[in-house]
Amino acid sequence: MPVFALAGLCVAVLGASTWVWARGSALEFESVAELAPAPVAIVLGAGVHRDGTPSDALADRLEQAVELYHAGKVKKLLLTGDHRTRDYDETNCMRRWALEHGVAEEDVFCDHAGFSTHDSLARARQIFGVERAIVVTQAFHLPRALYTAAAMGIEAHGVACDRRSYRASAWFALRETGSRVKAFVQSGVLHCAPSVGGEPISIEGDGRATWDVR
Repeated sequence: MPVFALAGLCVAVLGASTWVWARGSALEFESVAELAPAPVAIVLGAGVHRDGTPSDALADRLEQAVELYHAGKVKKLLLTGDHRTRDYDETNCMRRWALEHGVAEEDVFCDHAGFSTHDSLARARQIFGVERAIVVTQAFHLPRALYTAAAMGIEAHGVACDRRSYRASAWFALRETGSRVKAFVQSGVLHCAPSVGGEPISIEGDGRATWDVR
């Protein structure tokens, strides 16, 4: 590849990544107290241990979501994660954790097809009809998640939920450059549909209708 073409590609990649970061970061707040109330918190899935317990990253997301719920910042939790096989189940892990920490059953919605950030937020808008939300995830991920939510037509804000250091945080931060470029194309330019569709489910209804109890 000619040098000028390679340089142009690098500029395009860095430009797209920076655009997503800047647009998403503008929707962040410093503390939970600063957030305006919203109908729902969208809790993005993360790793689950073999014994079915949440990883540190997922536990911190859930802890912040429950804090938002009990503080009256949100009325519902939309727990969206990867449950494409019987042997790997982020969503029911999240559901059990929320219930164990005092969230009412009818306020817990589960999306078992949140295979990616794009899928989770596209489905939140298209399947669950979410128009306004607080997005819950870590600092490295939050700008991209908020950018994607906005691109999908959701009025979203968020606060980073980091409550500890994470073992692979440096790798996650590095990987975000490529992930932000993908978000720019997939969500911001092409407005891709989620990989799995479905019938509409009102986020204002009873969350138990979305459960796949395991």
